[in-house]
Amino acid sequence: MKDLFDKIYKDKGPLGKWAEQAEGYFVFPKLEGEISNRMKFRGKEVITWSINDYLGLANHPEVRKVDAEAAKQYGSAYPMGARMMSGHTDLHERLQDELAAFVHKQSAYLLNFGYQGMVSTIDALVSKSDVIVYDVDAHACIIDGVRLHLGQRFTYKHNDMESIEKNLQRATKIAEQTGGGILLISEGVFGMRGEQGKLKEIVELKKKYQFRLFVDDAHGFGTLGKTGAGAGEEQGVQDEIDVYFATFAKSLASTGAFIAGDKEIMDYLKYNLRSQMFAKSLQMQLVVGALKRLEMLRTMPELKEKLWENVNALQNGLKERGFDIGTTQSCVTPVYLKGSIPEAMALVKDLRENHGVFCSIVVYPVIPKGLILLRMIPTASHTLKDVEETLDAFSAIRERLENGTYKRLSATVSAAMAEKS
Repeated sequence: MKDLFDKIYKDKGPLGKWAEQAEGYFVFPKLEGEISNRMKFRGKEVITWSINDYLGLANHPEVRKVDAEAAKQYGSAYPMGARMMSGHTDLHERLQDELAAFVHKQSAYLLNFGYQGMVSTIDALVSKSDVIVYDVDAHACIIDGVRLHLGQRFTYKHNDMESIEKNLQRATKIAEQTGGGILLISEGVFGMRGEQGKLKEIVELKKKYQFRLFVDDAHGFGTLGKTGAGAGEEQGVQDEIDVYFATFAKSLASTGAFIAGDKEIMDYLKYNLRSQMFAKSLQMQLVVGALKRLEMLRTMPELKEKLWENVNALQNGLKERGFDIGTTQSCVTPVYLKGSIPEAMALVKDLRENHGVFCSIVVYPVIPKGLILLRMIPTASHTLKDVEETLDAFSAIRERLENGTYKRLSATVSAAMAEKS
């Protein structure tokens, strides 16, 4: 019999094998200073395009004031216990009611964390006889939730309506045999590509197939739609989303999440979500802070307007300079390049050290081998000066890509990065 840890000693995984060269710089980097458009990285100021603070609320003075007052009044412990037992308050209920109204749903229920909440919600919605159909590019929290399912599950090609319908047909046959139902899961905005899920087209399929729609709108909430209610509002199908999910970690710049839908569905979930039934309630300072942030979403449309001014300037500028940003339909701005992981390291090091531009790097296995994805998140805190400086930096790296600079550097980048300066 093998030692359980044999695989750990022999295979560090596709990302782990680069740990010695990458850790502290490309992965687990330490950004310092107040959350803003410009922060410090290894002692140097950089324009930060890796912070999911879409509306610039993380360091907004009104938000900081409310957060501080709530922490002073309640501390970091209150309320103690799970919601069902001793962790329920009027303010938790008020936040739920306001969130439900904001996303145009009957009812909402708070979750402590987005990732944990998504996993638990999927688990609570389906039983062994049910079938799950979900996008192959779904976020890891959806994939992990689906892994808990004891019944059948099928992935469809990303945003491919023909594949969705084919898998709904398969799911229908199985559900008819088992006596179960079908849960279709999509994202409102896919966090790597920036594409919106084809919610309008998926909803149309409800006329032919019987299924319930669950949408993860982490990146759409607060950024899309006339009122900021998300991708469903943007596409005119918010009413047809059966279970709506969003996190506080993006537009609300905080910790927590929520689900929303018909009251009867939410009542069922609050009595069956294991992650909430057996976990401490969301801290009061986070609840109070979320109420303030939500108020600002409702009353300060200029935040979303400034966000989109920056998004359009950055995305249009990248396209004008010949960069491939895919088919993003959101604030998420991917830049697709060809190259190896060492080339990606050399390129990103150049951006950070020589141009003061900090953006996230995504490589295999998150995306196919041979591709490099630079993922950029514009926010309302950025300025047009930030955009122009960043576009100038990308013009410089384009020239170096074309003349093979990064390919030559890739041979020595691993050794150079091992010198932890």
